[in-house]
This record gives sequence, structure tokens and C-alpha cells, in this order.
Amino acid sequence: MTTKTTKTTKSTAKADPAILPPKESDFQSVQLDLFRNFLCNTDDERERLSNTFDLWDSVPRYSISRQAMDKMRKASAFPQLMNIAFNYRSRALKVIIQPAWIADKDNKIIGYYPSANEELIEDALRKIATEQDHGYFDKPNYRSGVVFTLHMLRQELKKRGHTRSYQEIFLSLKILARSSIEITTSDGKDGEGFTVNPYFSGLSAVSRAKLADDPDAKWIVQFHPLVTQSIDSVKYRQFNYAQMMSHSTQLARWLHKQLSLKFTFASMLTTFEMRFTTIKRDSALLEHYSQLRQAVVAVDAAFEELTKGGVLAVVKKNEIRGARAKLEDVIYTLTASREFIGQMKAANKRQSLALEEPIPAGRPARSR
Repeated sequence: MTTKTTKTTKSTAKADPAILPPKESDFQSVQLDLFRNFLCNTDDERERLSNTFDLWDSVPRYSISRQAMDKMRKASAFPQLMNIAFNYRSRALKVIIQPAWIADKDNKIIGYYPSANEELIEDALRKIATEQDHGYFDKPNYRSGVVFTLHMLRQELKKRGHTRSYQEIFLSLKILARSSIEITTSDGKDGEGFTVNPYFSGLSAVSRAKLADDPDAKWIVQFHPLVTQSIDSVKYRQFNYAQMMSHSTQLARWLHKQLSLKFTFASMLTTFEMRFTTIKRDSALLEHYSQLRQAVVAVDAAFEELTKGGVLAVVKKNEIRGARAKLEDVIYTLTASREFIGQMKAANKRQSLALEEPIPAGRPARSR
């Protein structure tokens, strides 16, 4: 492994923190205690929970399927950059995604945009990071991440109904480390700004065999800086990760995360509205439908899956039509299930406790 160095004012070399392995102290901190401790009553409940991040999980960063990429390659229309406009809490933002270029076994260079496969990998790694001695937070170098093996990651995916081979996982990790995402804002609020980084800011592994075939190779992933910032500032919420991973479609999983972040006031007497046009814009998962009606059917099916899965109790649909009864939008009025209401109350309480005072290390938070 080659180490990058930079000169300091004292003419001494300092290793780039992006490629340094985490220290023992990085696995123990107040930030990690808060990140790992969930408000729950049993170990079984805790095993089903993970964290979702407010801004990072609102960025449409996994919107092109592998099938769509294959069609683009055949048509010689694979984009060098992808531009997606979306809104985050009423702010207009834009992402520019650069694909990963990876050589196959025949040394043919193929471009990959991060897709649903890579999203599942990231979600599973974030869950592993909540386990003792796997997640790390390095405050001085301002980085966070997870230490794991391919076997551990493969078992986590399999347990959640998404079995992948070691080779498939290896490819996804490389895609996440080599794809970059730029997030920009220029809506006039608080000036203009941008951030650009790989999806995984660092990726390294040590193995005595071929990495893609070694289940016991030790891997280290460094999360995106927005994840690190969220861990540091407690800008994340606990949610039912196992339930989210059980959904069969990427759109249903996206909706579940958004409801976990935004329907925080869920109760038997409150409802939450989502518009089809908002879902289409902010998820970027419906662009491949040639007709509006087909996209609406996909959203209907995703909400039906959330209802059958116990997230929602009732979904009311109101179609907005314009001239000549042309369908222009759909308003979905959502009533949460009792289970989801309980989850939101626990998440709210955990958030409040985390902001008030740290939870002592090793002591699980319990709901009351």
C-alpha cells in the first residue's frame, strides 16, 4: 500500500488520515455511544433497529438500476455525469454523480452508477457500525466508518433477505469507493455552497488470498463526510431497519426512510400528505417510466407494500386533474400504523435524550 504524505511547516511527513486504520480509541466515544444505543425494551427489538440520516438519506443517489445501465451501454448513451435536482426541506438542491469505472476480468472498462445493490450494501454496513467494536469515530481527523469482513456483511444481507455472492459484494464496495457525488445549493438561502466526495471516502482491505474470494479479509470503510457530520451532531433517527430491508422494492424502502425522517408527529389523530410529483422529483426513481400513469401505479404499489408490511394503516388517494381530465398529480394522505406510531415516539424520545445528555457507554437505552 502506498502512503501519501504532505509537508508540514516543520518539514515532517504526516500520513493522510483517509488511509490510516482507526485507532483503538476511535471505537469508544460519546458520539458512538449515542449512535449505538437505541431506545427499546429487548435485545430482539434492538437487533431490528438502525439509524437513518436526515440530509444524506434525502439525497437521490441510487436512482439508476443495473438494467437501465445495460440499456444505456447498448445504445451507446451511458452518461458521463448524472445531474439530479431535488428538494430537501423546501430547499432546492442538485446532485452531480460521477460513475465508477472498473475493469472486468477481461480488462474491459465498464462504468457503474451506484444503484439499489449498493444502497443495500451501505444500509447493511451502517447497521454493522452500530455493533460494539465495529463502528468507529475519529474526531481529530473528522471521519467515521466501520470495520468488517465480507462474511459478516454477506450474513447481514442474507438475514435481511438480500443474499449476494462475495464477488457481487466486492464489486459494490468498489463502486461505492470510486463513484463521486457533488451536492450543490444555489437557491439564495445562506449563499451558495457545495460538497464533493466519493460515496465511501475510504476503502481498504487486508487479505492473504484474493480479496473477492476471501470471506475473512478485514475491510475498513470510511463513510461519506455527511454521515460523519450527522453522527457528530446527532442528526439521525432510529428506525425499523429490518422492516425497511424486508420491502421488495427500492421505492418502498425509500418511502419508509422518508416517513421515518419526516412523519415524526405520527399518531392516531394525525395524517401525513405526500404528492406524487414530490416523490418523483425527490426520489428520482420514476424517471424510466414513459407514461405518468405507469409511474403512479408504481407509487400505489409501494404504498400498498408499506400497508401490508405494517408501516401504514390507511392510504387515501386523491387524483388532481386539469383540462380535459388530464391527470396532473396525486395527493396521498397517510395514516400510520400503531406499530409505526410507537416507533416514532421511541425515536423522538431517544433524540431528546441524546441532545440532553450522553447515555453512559455500555448501557442500553430502554423505552418506558
